[in-house]
Parts: sequence; C-alpha cells; structure tokens
Amino acid sequence: MKTQTDFAPTRRQVLGLGLVLAGAAAINVVPGFQLLARAQAAIPPAAQKIADHFSSVKSMSGEFVQFGPKGEQTGGKFFLERPGKIRFNYDGSSNFRVISDGKSVVILNKKLNTSDLYPLSKTPLKLLLDDRIDLSGGRVKAVKEEDDLTTIQLSDKSVFGNARITMMFDPKSYELRQWTITDAQGKDTTVMIFNVKEGVSIPPDTFDIDYTANRELNTKTR
Repeated sequence: MKTQTDFAPTRRQVLGLGLVLAGAAAINVVPGFQLLARAQAAIPPAAQKIADHFSSVKSMSGEFVQFGPKGEQTGGKFFLERPGKIRFNYDGSSNFRVISDGKSVVILNKKLNTSDLYPLSKTPLKLLLDDRIDLSGGRVKAVKEEDDLTTIQLSDKSVFGNARITMMFDPKSYELRQWTITDAQGKDTTVMIFNVKEGVSIPPDTFDIDYTANRELNTKTR
C-alpha cells in the first residue's frame, strides 16, 4: 500500500483541489441533505453563522491530506489568505505546488517542468477564498446538519457550470474540516485539513506567481 509521502498525485488529482472548469456533471445530492429552493428563501441559520465565521478568518495555515477518486492519498502543507490567496505544497519527489495569488491559479510540477495557469474566477476555489462567503443567488444547493458536522454544498453555474464544492464544518467551533470537489466526470477529490492555525502572518511572496516563467515555459513546450 502506498503511503502518504510516496504517492505522486496526477494532474487530474491536483485539479481536484479546485480547478474544476465548466462542464461538470449534474449535482448528486448526498442522502440526508436538505435541498434548498432556487429562490433561497430560507438558508438555515447554522449555514449562515458558519459562512460569517469562516469569512472572518483572514488567514490560516496547516497540513492537508488529499484523497483522489480511487482512494489515492497524498498530502503536504497549505497556506491561505483571504481574499483569493492559497498555496499547497505537496510532499514527495514530484514537488507539486498549487498557488493562487488572488487572480490566477498555477499548478507547478518541477519534476516534469510544467506550469499550468487558470483564472481563479473560473474555479470553485473562488467560493472558498472570497472575502465574504456569499450564500445568496442560489449558490447554496444543499445543507446537512449533524451532531459532529455541518455540510454545505455550493455551486455557481454562471461561472463554472455545474461544478460544485462541498464543505464540512465543525458545528460548534464553525471551523472548516474538509472539502470535496467534483470534476467534469463526476469524480470526487476530498481534501482534509488539520493542525490548522488561524490568524497567522504569512510572507507575501508565498502567493507569488512568476508569470514570465510560466509564459516562457509554455512557449518552449508548444
């Protein structure tokens, strides 16, 4: 069995962190979810409290474990700064990096010498990283409240088709525990976070993207 450190994620699995573009499969509602009307007339109070709390967390860092559609596992460290900035440093020899600077998201694989760039606004990561977690406009598709978890499913069809992000929070502390992204084939990738510290100071260059290097690399590889 592969361990967390010796598994090198494929590009599809890295994309599962949030780079799901338009054209995803129709939403599959998890049993037990409370479906919400299109008009969003009654967003559960628990969901709004969680959104307000999570919006107030302007920075955090910690560790993550990622599970791919076939149970593949990898992990590493992450850094988040609202609005729009996140970085995932994967463990292992592949040396994967996923970085969002608030405008774009880049996937770096130094081992394969690749650099793929996407607009943040076209990925479900935008819903996670916005300055304010907006539950209006039909974005909330379902909510499930349990004793140990509150699950909120969000999507924005006008931005990235039927792609969705399902976030799980501690119902008492309102802290984010994990999220799941569904890709265009309906396959799930789940990211669990732990050893999280909130309100941390993160060096600004943590989220820098070298656009010149990205352009030069992709010009050479065409």
